[in-house]
Amino acid sequence: METAEMANKGFGDQTKLYQKRAQAALPLLVRQAKAGQTMYYSELAAELDMPNPRNLNFPLGAVGREMEKLSRRLGTRIPPIQCLVINKQDGIPGEGIGWFVGDVNKFKKSSPTEKRRVIDSMLFEIFQFPDWDMVLAECGLEPVVVSSEASLTQESVAAVSRYGRGGEGDLHRGLKEFVACHPQLFDLPEGLVGEIEHPFPSADCLDVLFKNGSEWVGVEVKGPTSDDLDINRGLFQCVKYQSLMEAEQKLLQKGLNCRMVLAISRSLSPALSKKRIVLNIHTSIVLKPKAVRSS
Repeated sequence: METAEMANKGFGDQTKLYQKRAQAALPLLVRQAKAGQTMYYSELAAELDMPNPRNLNFPLGAVGREMEKLSRRLGTRIPPIQCLVINKQDGIPGEGIGWFVGDVNKFKKSSPTEKRRVIDSMLFEIFQFPDWDMVLAECGLEPVVVSSEASLTQESVAAVSRYGRGGEGDLHRGLKEFVACHPQLFDLPEGLVGEIEHPFPSADCLDVLFKNGSEWVGVEVKGPTSDDLDINRGLFQCVKYQSLMEAEQKLLQKGLNCRMVLAISRSLSPALSKKRIVLNIHTSIVLKPKAVRSS
C-alpha cells in the first residue's frame, strides 16, 4: 500500500507513532517554509530523534493528508509542505510526493528534469504561502522560535565588541548620517530613519539599515574620497550584506524581503559598471547636501 494511503488519517487520534511524528514535524516544516529553505530527510529525522530517515515516509504522508483535510475544511488550498523534505542525491522528495501532484502515474514516469519542474513549482507555492502560522494554529500547534530580534542584537553587539570596528573619517560618518535621514533616495517613504552601523553576529557592520515594515533596505556608503578599489570593495560588501540580511530574516521567520544599495558620490567607471551589472547591485549617487539617484 502506498505511503500516503496508509497515512490517510493525517494526524489522526495520535495513537500511532507516525501520527505523533507527523504532528511534531509540521512546525519544523513551517519554520523551513518561512525561511524559504528545503531540508534533507536526514536533517528532519535527526530533529525528530528518528534513527532511520527512511521511516519518514509515513509521517510525511500524514502531514500531506492533514494539509488536504485542512484545505477542504477551510475552503482554501494549502500547499503540500512535506515537499520541502528532499533527498541529498537528487534534491527532490521521495516518490510518495506523487500522490499530491495530481496524476501520480504520470509523475512516477516523468524524467528527472520533468520531476524537478513540478517540485520547483511546488516549492515556489510553499514559500509564497502567507498563512503558515494560521495552519499551525488550526492544528493546535505553536511556531518554532529560532531567534528573536533581541537575541540577534545581543549576539551582534558581542561580536562587534570582541572583533572591533574599523576606523572612519568624519566625512564618511557625515555622509552615512545624511543617508540615514533621506530614505526617499532609495524609494522609501519620507520620515523613515535608518539605523547607522547595524551590527551582524558575524561582526560585520552595515553602514545604514532601513526597516520599512517587512522590507529591509541596506545601504553601503562610499564617499567622495573613495577610489575605484574602495568602490569595487563596496560592490562585494553589498553581496555579503545581502546574504547577512537574508540570514537574519530567516532566523526571525518574517519572510525574505530585503535589498542592498551601494551609495556612491560619482558615476562608476566602465569596468566597475560591468561588475555591477553582473553582480546585480543597485547604486545611488548621493551628494551631500544634494542627492541624485542613478542606476
